[in-house]
Amino acid sequence: MDISVFPSGPFETNAYAVSCPATSQAALIDPGVNSAASLIDYLESKKLTPKCIWLTHSHWDHIAEVSLLANKYHIPVAVHTLDAPNLEKPGSDQLPCWISFPGVIPDLLLQDGQSLSIGQLQFTVIHTPGHSPGSICLYCPTENLLISGDTLFKGSIGNISFPTSQPDKMWGSLDKLCKLPATTQVYPGHGPDTTIQAETWLPNARKLFDN
Repeated sequence: MDISVFPSGPFETNAYAVSCPATSQAALIDPGVNSAASLIDYLESKKLTPKCIWLTHSHWDHIAEVSLLANKYHIPVAVHTLDAPNLEKPGSDQLPCWISFPGVIPDLLLQDGQSLSIGQLQFTVIHTPGHSPGSICLYCPTENLLISGDTLFKGSIGNISFPTSQPDKMWGSLDKLCKLPATTQVYPGHGPDTTIQAETWLPNARKLFDN
């Protein structure tokens, strides 16, 4: 697997391009504000064919350029069922946003345990509500890799004080991630990558962050 990260926008949101070397197919993940140009340049320079857009959740800083890329490449968009309404009507989650962009009707509504593929790579959807109702992580066991969205960061967790956040569900979501192999490489929605074993605080997350 090849994975490249493109921090962009006012919150340095991590957009990702994940590709299968055997097929030169790519998935685009969380294309947020001002990420499209970098993603397009990367795809062209590596001669990759984008096949889909996967979203870890639908907050505006993660979805602002979904429409642009979906229309350019005519590729399907996938998001968890519970975050689909805000993808279709950005701003319906009541988060303050000072930019305008079109909503997108998703082509695929994701559920916990669902399998997604790009080329020869297989990912499992892990539903991790807390930051948003439909937050997900994408786990590739053969590559020992997790794309964690805004559920887990290096040293921290996603904000659980937003209008549609579900604080009490975050702890169960983090418990799911604790059960992954310790050496799993974690690529979050913001900030640098980490590993499950490096986040030694994970089993005590509720004590640390439940204010």
